[in-house]
Amino acid sequence: TFYTIKGGKEVHARSLKSGRTALDAAAEVHTDFAKNFIKAEVINVNELLSAGGWKEAKERGKVKLEGRDYIMKDGDVVEFKIGS
Repeated sequence: TFYTIKGGKEVHARSLKSGRTALDAAAEVHTDFAKNFIKAEVINVNELLSAGGWKEAKERGKVKLEGRDYIMKDGDVVEFKIGS
């Protein structure tokens, strides 16, 4: 299970097979996300909760910027950065 976040507020849980990449996860959300993938901002859900929120986690440097080949982990929270 991974979670997508939009604007630091809206969260959705999604399923993904083990060993899949950030690009695969983006495709699960929407094919355009995979097609226009730039980067993914990623943090573990427990770290996010400990930080008190997305903004606080980013300010503390807990949110990592990952590429398309990043192997998603159970409990990852991700915000995809996509082009147009």
